[in-house]
Amino acid sequence: MTREELATASDLLESAADDTANDDASERLGDLADQLDRLSTADQGPDHGRLARIQSALNDVATGDGEDVADTIDEADDAINEYRSDLEGV
Repeated sequence: MTREELATASDLLESAADDTANDDASERLGDLADQLDRLSTADQGPDHGRLARIQSALNDVATGDGEDVADTIDEADDAINEYRSDLEGV
């Protein structure tokens, strides 16, 4: 089962990693994209805490080294929020 919202967020972050002019931001975005890709197809979906940590990292990148791709990062964040809206718990 693929969690489409997380797969979409992963694709967006891969695109942002490719488009950013900052090497550090590119590496961080690529790592976050890989995490979301794995989570999108894992046997069990991630919990709110795991996704919140990813979103916090995205916020750090978007307000720092990744300002040139902030809109794409925001789109990925929106996709994660969409997934979280149907997730039980907190």
